[in-house]
Amino acid sequence: MIFTRHASGPILTRDDIPDVPPALVDATSVFNPGAARVGERDVLFLRVQTRGRRTHLMVAECVSDAAWVFGGETAAWRAFVAHRELVELVGFERMGETIHHVYDPRVTHIEGVWYVVLAVDVDSTCRLAVARTDDFRRLELIGAVGEGRADGPGVNGTAGAWDDVRNGVLFPERIDGRYAMLLRPNRVSSGEAAGSGYRIVLATSDDLVGWRDDGHVMSGRWHHWDELIGPGPPPLKTREGWLLVYHGVATHLATAWIYQAGVVLLNLDDPTIVIARGRDNVLEPRERWEMTGQVPNVVFPTGLVCETDADGFADSDAEVRLYYGAADTCVGFATTTVGRLLAACRI
Repeated sequence: MIFTRHASGPILTRDDIPDVPPALVDATSVFNPGAARVGERDVLFLRVQTRGRRTHLMVAECVSDAAWVFGGETAAWRAFVAHRELVELVGFERMGETIHHVYDPRVTHIEGVWYVVLAVDVDSTCRLAVARTDDFRRLELIGAVGEGRADGPGVNGTAGAWDDVRNGVLFPERIDGRYAMLLRPNRVSSGEAAGSGYRIVLATSDDLVGWRDDGHVMSGRWHHWDELIGPGPPPLKTREGWLLVYHGVATHLATAWIYQAGVVLLNLDDPTIVIARGRDNVLEPRERWEMTGQVPNVVFPTGLVCETDADGFADSDAEVRLYYGAADTCVGFATTTVGRLLAACRI
């Protein structure tokens, strides 16, 4: 077993979401959280959905983290409390289109600043927004992918074609002096055989506004568990390379698509180089609450917390805490070690 789930099931459900009238009353679901370690607590940016399928962002903090021996095995108990307020979005009107949903935040700490990459559904497409936060109560837009200049060929193979992208996640440090992001193009470009969402690419920027296509990282594997793919939480820096947890979707089954999590190891200096990629998934829907919900058969990794040393490296025995959306309905939590994930890359 690579990951060990939280002993008591999901750590957040709709019952844990307070009403914030008139915008949010009787929430339908909470899922796909971004995660950060702030002081001595894990903090989550939550995607919360209303009965009208409107999307809001909320913050929850871990208020208790305990462990005890039960039946000869160690069991964990974690309690999160959601703030009774919605996250304020500042400057997002600059995106220039009607915004319908802002969701799936990925949180990265770079040079003392908390950055959040979000998917934004507008009238014409889905775009990525890069924002910053100082207090985990408001998100201030820095720029949107496609806003300002677009250097290079663009993620879809056409100059400036940065529309319709999802699952963006920033690296926790600059690479060769530039900010770096992994993202998932979501539109087929001329000459491509596969459908949308089947590859991950690297983009870099000097200012988090203008982005350059730095190349293809990896593609989905047809007829296997990860036919469609996208980056998950921020990559973790190890001495063996960048360790990325990503999501994969099996689409070839007759009954349903199945969302799972896998791992890949990328070169530290050039993340377009894949050092090792796991053959199997490391987390798949097995619990009832992962297999039934708004979207059945989904584990969707979006938040990861792991302690690093003074140079930013995670040791092999460091604990990895993974937060994920389950069936687009609730939030799951699972743990492992860096060493186990590195080993899984080479299976």
